Amino acid sequence: MQHTTASSFPTKEGLKREIGLWGLTANIINVVIGSGIFVLPAIVSQGLGATGILAYLFCGFHITIIMLCFAEVGSKVTLTGGAYAYIEAAFGKYLGFLTTNLFIFGASLMATAAVANALADTLSYLLPVFEDQLFRAGFFIVLFAGLTLVNVMGVKQGINLVKLTTIAKLTPLLLLVLWGSTQIAVQNLKWEKVPSLSDFGSVSLILFFAFQGAENSLSVSGEVHHPRKTIPKAILLSLLVILLLYIAVQVVAQGILGDSFPDYKAAPLAEVAQRIMGPFGVTLMIIGASISMFGYLSGDILNMPRVLFRSAKDGVIPIRALALIHPKFATPYVSVIAFTTLGCVLAITGEFKQLAILSSSSVLLIYLGVALAVIKLRIKQKADAASFRIPGGYTVPLLAVVTILVFLSNLTQSEMIGMLITLVVLSILFYLLKYLQTHRFKIGS
Repeated sequence: MQHTTASSFPTKEGLKREIGLWGLTANIINVVIGSGIFVLPAIVSQGLGATGILAYLFCGFHITIIMLCFAEVGSKVTLTGGAYAYIEAAFGKYLGFLTTNLFIFGASLMATAAVANALADTLSYLLPVFEDQLFRAGFFIVLFAGLTLVNVMGVKQGINLVKLTTIAKLTPLLLLVLWGSTQIAVQNLKWEKVPSLSDFGSVSLILFFAFQGAENSLSVSGEVHHPRKTIPKAILLSLLVILLLYIAVQVVAQGILGDSFPDYKAAPLAEVAQRIMGPFGVTLMIIGASISMFGYLSGDILNMPRVLFRSAKDGVIPIRALALIHPKFATPYVSVIAFTTLGCVLAITGEFKQLAILSSSSVLLIYLGVALAVIKLRIKQKADAASFRIPGGYTVPLLAVVTILVFLSNLTQSEMIGMLITLVVLSILFYLLKYLQTHRFKIGS
């Protein structure tokens, strides 16, 4: 780890440590709270009714133990790259390569393009011109170009944008909770029956994905002030805020809509806002959803290019240009440009429903790798008083491994086959690139 007297000095990677506790906390909240909170409550209500808050508590517990694993390994491996850097440090370049590609192309890039399309769809409610394909393409180009410029200019500018969008998208949700809490019908919150394990499991599996994203935010670990202290604090603080907000939104919406809740799957919170605030409320929720999606995009474009940068720097992805740092702004500008360009092209040309399965299973595999990395690094390294260590010995990482395997066991046979095919293809690509590197055919040399 680079030791300096001023945390804004460049690290040994050439990046500046300019992200503090509140910046990283806002970054995690921003990435995790995406478009899902505006639609998932209706799905939860349909499956579990008023007992839906149990699914939130269940998922909150599981993501907490998984993120505690991220916190421990992140305090030991304080390099930019997040999960890739953690897994590569524990298991070597092969699994680092798999993680990089699953992380960037399986879990993030496709989601980025999909959210960009969802943003355009949401805006079309207010501005029908967004239904025009040519206009949408122009919108995507301007959107991604603007986010590229902000993040090339510096991580400080990128994290400031994240803080702004976090505040902007949380405001309508908080207004909905505060305003709606006075109009709840208590009878709508009564537990009529205990949900079956099957219903509870299926709903929790869907809802669990609303808690994902914190791992993306940790890709900027190499640019965080005092990472051994800041990373675990930011994870726990942000997850507490997220869980409390999710439960509050679910309770208010259930209390107002009652049995009719599942009838408004497209925009349940807009319906809640309509009932308590009128047309202004609908507009507020649509704007809130749009800001939420934009916030996801700004956060992802801040975080994911750092994974590209780190993997290229280590030679896992043999494209040397991706490891270049801007001489003036000290940012991985080529990786930023490459990621946003691919995202823009996919947003313009693609439909990503078929890739949703790959994205979901990719995230779970990454979580599994990080949980196992905690165990491996404990065995491999001596205890360091300066690093964060999860209390309870191996209980938490082992529990995380078991719960992740339980989630993966809920994948269908076709989803399992698709996941295995992806891993086989990436494995072949890894050894092919290794062969080419050995024979001096490195790309970009």
